[in-house]
Formats: sequence, structure tokens, C-alpha cells
Amino acid sequence: MLLSTGTKLGPYEITGAIGAGGMGEVYQAHDTKLGRDVAIKILPEAFAHDPERLSRFQREAKMLASLNHPNIATIHGLEQSNGTNYLVMELVSGETLSERVKRDGAVPIEEALAICKQIAEALEAAHEKGIIHRDLKPANVKVTPEGKVKVLDFGLAKAFAGDTASSNPSESPTLSVAATMKGVILGTAAYMSPEQARGKAVDKRTDIWAFGCVFYELLTGKQAFQGETVTEILAAVLKGEPEWQALHTNTPIKIRDLLRRCLQKDVNKRCRDAGDVRIEIEEALAVPATAEATAPTKGIRALGRRALILSLGALLLGAAIAGLAIWNLKPAPPSPPRPVTRTVITLPPGDQLAGLDSPAMALSPDGSQLAYVARRGGRQQIYLRALDNLEARPIAGTEGAIGPFFSPDGQWLGFFAAGKLKKISVSGGAALNLGDAPNPQGASWGSQSMIAFAATNVSVLQLVSDAGGTPQPLTRLEKGDGLDFWPEFLPGSKAVLFAAGNLASTTVAVYSIGNGQRRDLIPGATHPQYALSGQLVYAQQGTLMAVPFDPQRLTVTGAAVPVVEGVLESSALTAPQYGISSAGSLVYIPGVQGSRRLLWVGRNGAEQPLTVPAHAYDSPRISPDGRKIAVSIDGQIWLYDLSRDTLTRLTFAGNTNNRPVWTPDGKRVAFYSNKEGQLNLFWQLADGSGGLERLIASENLNVPLSFSPDGQLLAFNDLNPTTQTDIWVLRLNDRKAQPFLRTPFTEGAARFSPDGHWLAYISDESGRFEVYVQPYPGPGGKWQISTEGGGEPVWNPNGRELFYRSGNKMMAAEVTTQPSFAVGKPRVLFMGEYVLASVPVANYDVSPDGQRFLMVKPSEQAASLSQIVVVQNWFEELKQKVPTGKK
Repeated sequence: MLLSTGTKLGPYEITGAIGAGGMGEVYQAHDTKLGRDVAIKILPEAFAHDPERLSRFQREAKMLASLNHPNIATIHGLEQSNGTNYLVMELVSGETLSERVKRDGAVPIEEALAICKQIAEALEAAHEKGIIHRDLKPANVKVTPEGKVKVLDFGLAKAFAGDTASSNPSESPTLSVAATMKGVILGTAAYMSPEQARGKAVDKRTDIWAFGCVFYELLTGKQAFQGETVTEILAAVLKGEPEWQALHTNTPIKIRDLLRRCLQKDVNKRCRDAGDVRIEIEEALAVPATAEATAPTKGIRALGRRALILSLGALLLGAAIAGLAIWNLKPAPPSPPRPVTRTVITLPPGDQLAGLDSPAMALSPDGSQLAYVARRGGRQQIYLRALDNLEARPIAGTEGAIGPFFSPDGQWLGFFAAGKLKKISVSGGAALNLGDAPNPQGASWGSQSMIAFAATNVSVLQLVSDAGGTPQPLTRLEKGDGLDFWPEFLPGSKAVLFAAGNLASTTVAVYSIGNGQRRDLIPGATHPQYALSGQLVYAQQGTLMAVPFDPQRLTVTGAAVPVVEGVLESSALTAPQYGISSAGSLVYIPGVQGSRRLLWVGRNGAEQPLTVPAHAYDSPRISPDGRKIAVSIDGQIWLYDLSRDTLTRLTFAGNTNNRPVWTPDGKRVAFYSNKEGQLNLFWQLADGSGGLERLIASENLNVPLSFSPDGQLLAFNDLNPTTQTDIWVLRLNDRKAQPFLRTPFTEGAARFSPDGHWLAYISDESGRFEVYVQPYPGPGGKWQISTEGGGEPVWNPNGRELFYRSGNKMMAAEVTTQPSFAVGKPRVLFMGEYVLASVPVANYDVSPDGQRFLMVKPSEQAASLSQIVVVQNWFEELKQKVPTGKK
């Protein structure tokens, strides 16, 4: 069936024919729904009359559609319209390698290496998902005008399993109707492996053979195995050898050896892994070695006098000509470095950057597109702007999003919203859920179709397929760590950089996925990213630092140098606002770290700022008599006297004292401190006399949460690498601790009720954080208070209300405890852009009369952030400031 221009297949309008083959006719079409051009492959009519075959093909196509790699042409899906079955695929421009070789013959060595490196990367990604191409050949590889290699028809040989014929036997797929069984010949004759030709079972080493055939053909301009019929070609595959002398004398020895290992007829002696092939090519590209001439050199036979003189003369003449050629063909001087340019992007009036507790922006790998999170008219979502365009467009379906990041091919955006990890096409469409992430702390999309992400702020990194599925743990917590976060895949996705640590300090570390080994790299640092110019970039207190880094040995190779200052950094687990692209650009938000204000907010949302100066305020707590505020500022506890408007530092021992909690009598303040090593529970007299007194000694990080009304019990979080974050209770009379909630989930923010008989807390057991209440000490039931996600519960001191936060909403739920526990429908008291808690505690407090809320709000300077700095060709500057020593 031939389709004419204008024919409609569902939402696709045919715009022209591309070609036809044994696997169906191929057309170019326009997707009228998503506004993009695609390739349509019409399946042979045999499929319509063979339900079993079509059903099997549908299963295969679904698996193939999960392949997402920049060097693999994407299969969008299998569709049916008016009885016609067709595949919808990525439209790839450019010419095939078959067309290139036919036109120009052999490809220059360095270009052939670059092309085959990308083919190897595609095979590596597919093989890791258990998918074999089975029909790799030059006609199935395209090179786009930009030089990007795209492998076509991945896995379709197995999916189609049909009988075809071709007038050219060297290019005719010999596909059996029972392709998944042994005894079946699949593929194209000239590129078949010996085991394919014999009809034996195949594995990924069949693709390695075909890769060797393609590689050889690019280097020589001729097929490795030739013949006039399919039988002759298969005989050459089974018994013959390529014409090794056809390789140019300048072919590196390493590449000659690689070709021989790829084309070993004995499958057990052949290269086993495409990743190993890729590494060999990368090394050859990095240090190209001139191959020895392959002409026979078994000694010079005795020559007659005349022949010897003629030979010497020819050598001298050749040397003179070579010398003249070398003189005239001196290499051109290296091209000057590209100019470094700086541009400030200002958001439209009324727009504000948002979601600043996570990285709020990302550059596409090629540096052409900028995604950022902004708020417009009360709606927070992702905006996408091409850097050669003056306007950004909102991406529908990203409402409430934070933490955007691009896929390796720049065609998808990952992000977090509504307690989920999601992805959406940059062209538009529905957002797809990939996994739960109730309190996310960063993500990175690797080249192997996997996404590494931190689902909560107290967890290991997780790994999930970019097609969705069940996330699996990637890293493991070390002693003293509370979380792993801000992951960043290194090139090849064989290792991941990340920040590790706890609420007091972080370390940049690297994790090798292959052997499961972790290596700590830089203490006191966070949010690492790798620059392809050879540097590891990271953040340290609002300054971007860079250090030479070897991504193969996973080691730092030089001294760190500050490269950009004044980068905005949230105090929430130190989320610096910057990003870099593979192409060499940098983006960042300029600003001052942690500029916040304290203010009272009435139940109706009316604000009354305190006169205290702006600081990096966190976790404010009102004293029981309502006269003072204990608050964290830059890792120390301070007291603010409301009657005198004075701010006084309380703690001095240790460099990290945080999360204050008043005792019920107001005489002491409990907090966590690293005064004696691990972050454990301490308290100190509120009048400043005496020193810190340790309440508990634990190997785990502990965070104080709430005292019982009689002051005899202290609820606290215990961050356990095995069970995540648990709620424990410490008896003050004998300093013994007992678990209250110890589960595989994250529980926190526990608050004793005013009568001491109930504990409110949060848990992510449902897949997102919700607020719950249980009787203390139990046993008894459990009541869910929040209905659409919630955190930071705080009791009204009268005991008849429970407050909590749901995004930027302050919620209230009426509570009765007699004769039994009951809770009313939550209602919104007010909304506002107040700083959310970065850990499972409350980042606000309630006045003793229950009528006012002590909130933390970004200062005007921070709240009005609307500028993004773009530095194009930044790697040129980085190489000057932080040389790697590579030539």
C-alpha cells in the first residue's frame, strides 16, 4: 500500500515518502497533535492477518520504545488507524553510512573513530537493557548534519521476524518467521555473525561482530565479507577473513587489534561488551597511535647493483618530495578559543524565580535551551526558553514543579511535583510519573536511560528507568551520613557524583556503579557537576569552585580554585543555583545566601514584620511564656528578646548547633550539636550560664523535636541508615531512649499534644508526606490529618486544633480527644511564600494564645529574584583558571 501526500493516519499527516524495504514502507509525517515531524513505518499487511505475530510485535515494540539514548532513533509507539498498523518513530535527518561510503569511499580515520564511538555507546545502552539490534549495518546508521550518530531500527529484526527478499543479496534481510527460536537466521548477510549464519542462538556479541563489519567498511570503503550471492557471502563470513591489507597504514595498532577481536569467528574469543569497545576507541581518539605499515617486511632480498642504486635513488627522491610536502603542509595554527560572553536574562515583570530549595534551572546538554522554575500570577511551573529567543514559554503539565533537568538528547524534561518524579516532552504533552519523591533533593538523567534521584531528604540515591518502574537503591549511607543528594552522572553513566552528609556538613563524593565503591572527594562542598573541559565544579558557601578531575580514575588531580562568586545558595541542604551544559555554558542566579526575615502572621494572613535584622533564620521557636524566640542562624542558636528587640547568641561550643526546642518551663533550650563529634542531643540553660550538656550518645544523627508537657520526655528523630528516619523518645530522668516509630519509611516532625497523650508526626508511608496522630505511649489507632499532602504539624496550645502546612498553605484541623479522638475537615487559614522546612521539623511556631504564627520569609532581595546570568563558552575561561595538564 502506497500512501500519498496529505493522507491522514490518526493525528499524523503524510508529507512525503522516505523509502521502502523488507520491514515496510517509511514515510515522513507531521504530528498534528504535538506539532512535530515524525517517521511513519507502515507494517507489512501480513501483520494484519496474523494476530499472534502482531501481538508479539506489540510486546517487542513496547520494550523498544523504552530505549532513550541520544544515539538511538526513538520509537514513539505502535499505532493503528483504519486497519493500518504503523510505527511512529523519531525523524532523523542526514545520510546513512551506506550512502556516505557509496559516495566517498573510506571515511577519514578520526571521523570513523568518532562515528563508531557513538555507535558503540548506542549498543552499550541497549545491551544494558537486554536489547540486541540483530541487524546493524551501514544502512541502519545515520549521521545528522550536526554530526550526531543515530542508530535506526533497533531490535526490529526480532520484532518483525518476517520473510523478505532483495535484489541485492548483500543487503537482503534473511528473516525467519520464528525469529525468537534457535535455528533461525536473522539480519543482513554481509553483516551476519557466524552464529547467525549457522542459525544458532545469538546474544549481544552478534552486535559486536556487525559493529566490526561496519567499522571495517568505514575505514576501507569496502565490505568485510563479499560475494555475488547470499551463499557466497555467508561462506565468506563462516570461512573467510577480511582483507586486512586494505586498512590504511595510518590505522592505529589499537584499532587494528580491536577490529580483529570484534571479528573473531569463535564467539567466546570475541569482544564481549560494547562498553569495552567504546573505551578502546576513546583511548585511540585521545592518543592516536600511528600504526605500523602492514606490508610484508621479511628482509630485503639481495638486489643487483643496478636495482640497489635505483632503489636508493627512489628513496632519496621520495624523501625530497616528502620534505617539500611537509614544508607546504604544515598544520594550520590552532583555532583561537571561542569568546566568552555574559548575558543577563531578566524575567518578565511580575514573574519571580521559584522553587529555590532545589536547583531552579537547567541547561540542555547542547546549551541551546534554558529551563527554569518561575511563579506567575500565583502559579508555579517550568518555563522553557531557547537562548536565541527573547521569550520563554510555560510548559503545561508542570504546575508546582521544582528541580528541572534535561534528558541527554535534550528532548525531555525531568522534574518533581506533587510528591512524584516526572518527565515531559519539551514539545509538549502529558507529564508521566516515574516514581515517588515526597521530598526530593535532585536528579540526573544518564546516558543509559536511567535517572538517579534523591526521593527524600533522608535517604540514599535511587535509580529508576526513564520509562518508569520500581526505583532501586543506588548508593548506601555511610556512618554519620543522613542522606545522599544532588546526584550528577559522569560521562558514560558508569559513575555518579553526589553530595553526602548530614544537616551539619556535606562532602562531595563519587560512586562507581560497576563495583559499588564510593570515594569521598571534597569535604565541606556540595552540588557537584562535571565539566567536559576536565574539571569538577562544586559549590561552597555561595562560591563555585573547580578542581581538575580524572573521570576515568575518579580522582581529583590538582588544587581547587574559586571560579564564580555570588551564586545564590539556599540554606535548605545547600542548594546552589547553577548549572552547566555539555557544550560549555554556565547559568546561575546571582544573590546572597540565606537572606530571611522573621514576622508574625495572623490567622487571616495579615503580616507584622519583627524589627530584627535579616539573617539566615531557621527553625524559630517561641518560649513558653511568649517573651523570647530561639532560632538557628548559620549553625548557631540565638535568642531574640521580643520586649527589648535584642538578638543574643546562645551557643559557642561546636561549629554546628541547630534545631532549638524549649523545655516546658522555659529554663533550657535543647538542640543538636557536633561539639563531641556526631550530631547528638544537647541542651543549655537559656540564661547563657553553664555550658552544653549532652543528653544522649549515639552513632546516628539525632534531631530534637518536642518535649512532653511535664518536661520528662523528649521526642527526637534518629537517622538510621537501615530504617531511614525514625521517631524515638528520651526519658530525661535516666537518659534512656526507646523507639516510638521505627519503620522502613521516613517519620519526623513529632509534636506532643498539650495534654501529652498524643503525638502528631509526618510519614511518607503513602508515597508522600502526610500528617498523622497516634496516642502516646500507645497502643491505639492512627488518624491521618492531612488529605492532600502535609508537613510541619504544630498543636494549638489549647489542644483543640492542629496546624500543618501543605505547600504554601497554612492548614488547620479541629481536634477532639474526649471521649475519643476525632478530627474535622482541614481548612486553609492563609497562604504565603514562607520558607518551608528542609528536614522533617517545623519551620514556624504558634504563639501561646494560638492566634499568631511566627513565620520565616525570604527578604525582599531574595523574594524578588528575577535574573539569570548566562555565560556562554564558559569552559574556555575554566580551562584558563583551572588547567588540567592535558594537551
